[in-house]
Amino acid sequence: MPHPQPTEPVSAEPPFSLARPLLTQSWLDLAFLHWAVDPAEVAPLLPARTVPDTLDGFSYVGLIAFRMHRVGWLGLPGVPYFGSFPETNVRLYSVDARGRRGVVFRSLDASRLVPVVIARAGFRLPYRWARMSVVRDGDVLTYTGRRRWPGPRGAGSRIAVRVGPPVDEPTALEHFVTARWALHNDFHTGPLYLPNTHPRWPLRRAELLECTEDLVAAAGLSAPAGAPASVLYSAGVPVRFGRPRRLTPR
Repeated sequence: MPHPQPTEPVSAEPPFSLARPLLTQSWLDLAFLHWAVDPAEVAPLLPARTVPDTLDGFSYVGLIAFRMHRVGWLGLPGVPYFGSFPETNVRLYSVDARGRRGVVFRSLDASRLVPVVIARAGFRLPYRWARMSVVRDGDVLTYTGRRRWPGPRGAGSRIAVRVGPPVDEPTALEHFVTARWALHNDFHTGPLYLPNTHPRWPLRRAELLECTEDLVAAAGLSAPAGAPASVLYSAGVPVRFGRPRRLTPR
C-alpha cells in the first residue's frame, strides 16, 4: 500500500532538534551487523500504521551490540550504575503514514534488571534481562550475552569484531541502517513515534571474527543465512529522545 506522504530522505544528520529531551543516554562501542530480509517477512512484525522500509527491494534485520551509558530522565544527570550496561538488540526498519523512517525493536537484551522491568512496564519495549559482557583487547571487541528472563531462556549471542578504518563516504546501505531518527512501537495507548537526535555517526568498517547467535530467530525472523551484508563499528554518540507522538492511520 503506498504511503499517503512521500518517505523522508535518509539523512546522516538529525532533521530536527529536541530542546527539552525526555530521555538522555549515550551509546558506546557499537557493532552493527545487518542481513537483507524479505519485506514480506518483516511486515507482520511491525507496529500498526507502519510498513517495512526498503532499499533496492530489500528490508534489513540488524543485530546491534553496544554499551548503554548513563541513562537520564528529564534533564537529570545519567545514572552511573542502573543506567550503564551492555545491551544487544534485534531491530527492523519501518516507515509510518507521514513518511517518517524509524526502527522497530524485536528484542533488547540488557544486563540490568531494573531498567528492563521499567522499560517493559512503562513503554512496552521488548527488553530481556541477560547475563552480558563487552571486552576489548586492542582493536578487537567481543560481546557476549545469554538471556535470563523472560524467555526463550538461554537465547543469546557471541560477537567479535576487529575495528577497521574510518568510513569517509558511507554507502547507501550504511546510511540506511544507521541514519535513523525515531522509534516506532506499540505503546499502551497505541502505536507511537518516539523521535531521537544525536551527532552524525563516527563510523568505521569492521571485520567480523565470530558470530554465533539465536536472537534473530528468537525475535520471530528466519535465522540469518551467510555473512552479513554490512558490518560496522562506532565509538558512539550521545543521544536525546523526545516525547512520544501518536501515529495517525493511513
